[in-house]
Amino acid sequence: MAFPLFDSVRLSFFKSGSFLSKDFVGFDNYIRLFLDKQNALRFWSAFGNTWYFFFIHMVVQNILGILFAVLLMEKGLKGAGIYRTIIFIPATLAVLVTGYLWKLILNPQWGALAILLNKLGLTQFSLPWLGDARYALTTVSLVSAWQWVGMPTMMFLAGLQNISDDMYEAADIAGATKLQTFWYITLPLLRPVIGIVTILTFVGNFNAFDVVFAMENVNGAPLYSTDIMGTLFYRVGIAGQHPVSIPDPGMGAAIATTTFLILALGSALVLRLTSESTEKQARI
Repeated sequence: MAFPLFDSVRLSFFKSGSFLSKDFVGFDNYIRLFLDKQNALRFWSAFGNTWYFFFIHMVVQNILGILFAVLLMEKGLKGAGIYRTIIFIPATLAVLVTGYLWKLILNPQWGALAILLNKLGLTQFSLPWLGDARYALTTVSLVSAWQWVGMPTMMFLAGLQNISDDMYEAADIAGATKLQTFWYITLPLLRPVIGIVTILTFVGNFNAFDVVFAMENVNGAPLYSTDIMGTLFYRVGIAGQHPVSIPDPGMGAAIATTTFLILALGSALVLRLTSESTEKQARI
């Protein structure tokens, strides 16, 4: 893993990714990426879309993950194992398969969702969810969050199982409500797990590619509204951009290196914040 990582950094300093490293251009690929009008437009658009993609996952996927984990830990819950399986099953399916299935379901003409809405008399909601730039990225993000919600659910469930029952018994004796117990006991003790889940979500979303590829295409259709860092990298460094379609591995490596730096800084920040909160709890 280390060799291709550092070789990608090296590649970003050479013209068109010269394998023999004879065409050293210094920071020219980065200058073209950030200062060339067209390249900068595509980069910052993909950068912003990726953050939005990450935001949807944090708000929907991970909050639902905590909620599902808490519900699955309820004493006396019947069929908990079945519920766990149902929640986790989508995560076991190939992203290309689920993306293609949701693309069929969301078809505004003959998709299952359109048929259901028409039968319910809600035809106004039968929209081209994947064909309208206003809704496409949100739709793709929600599909991805639906598929992967089982991962944070299982991690939060493991974290909840490590919390001593004595804490909850003390809260009951003190007359705390379930909401107060969750806010003042469960959530603070889950902070290390929340940190890990945040990092995994952050890294996964900034490396995402297949869900957009399956539901839209590598051009981030429509109108680049679903273009994220993964599709931008693939289009520039591997497939080549329209209309010439000639790959530029040097600039592709510059995009990959920039993404790596963002991930490294973001992960380090989250680790620092969660470790500080854990140390404070330990001192208390």
